Amino acid sequence: MARLLVLGLALAGLLPGAPKKALPVGRGETETVEITATLYPSKESIKEIIGSDLDGHYVVVAVELRSRFGREIDVRRDDFLLRTDKDGEKSTPFAASQIAGRGALVITESGRGGTPIMGDSGGPIWGGTPGTGERPRRMGGDGGALGAGGGSTETKGTFEQSGKDKKLPPLQKVLEERILPEQKTEKSLSGLLYFPLGKQKAKDLELIYTAADGKVSVRFR
Repeated sequence: MARLLVLGLALAGLLPGAPKKALPVGRGETETVEITATLYPSKESIKEIIGSDLDGHYVVVAVELRSRFGREIDVRRDDFLLRTDKDGEKSTPFAASQIAGRGALVITESGRGGTPIMGDSGGPIWGGTPGTGERPRRMGGDGGALGAGGGSTETKGTFEQSGKDKKLPPLQKVLEERILPEQKTEKSLSGLLYFPLGKQKAKDLELIYTAADGKVSVRFR
């Protein structure tokens, strides 16, 4: 299944070629969806699939979601969360513009209840533009997790493209072409997710996917 996922991505133009080494793979399912996830934890493996190692600041996961019994699934990237046992750090995936975009950083806040969307050490992670040597960092943060409990605040950052230059940076274009698409489908979808967790060991990572009918925990082997 993992080889079929990588081959499918390559045939779809998402990957330049098959990886040189066997990669950690994990699987899970609910009543409505099956998930197969292939982990690219190293700079070398990431460079093979997108042409950049992202300066070693990110973990990339190739995912395939397959509908079960023809049921419709609503695929949203924010339904994925990657956490590490090493220090409890966790993150939802970044958009291409957050990694390699150009333009102004816009910060918005909104009240939100529910579970935390980022790590427990305060503020969301931001930045780490490849080629600049800048590492992803947290903004704000006075302790505690974001989005936990009623009346809490969720902080989000987005890029607004400059009015003078609408052309996407080359790396951002590649990342957007290969990212997991967001849509409703009764078939299957595959693509990449980019998590700002830096260098990690496969055994420490857990991918959590929240489907409409429950959560799936995926460990990589």
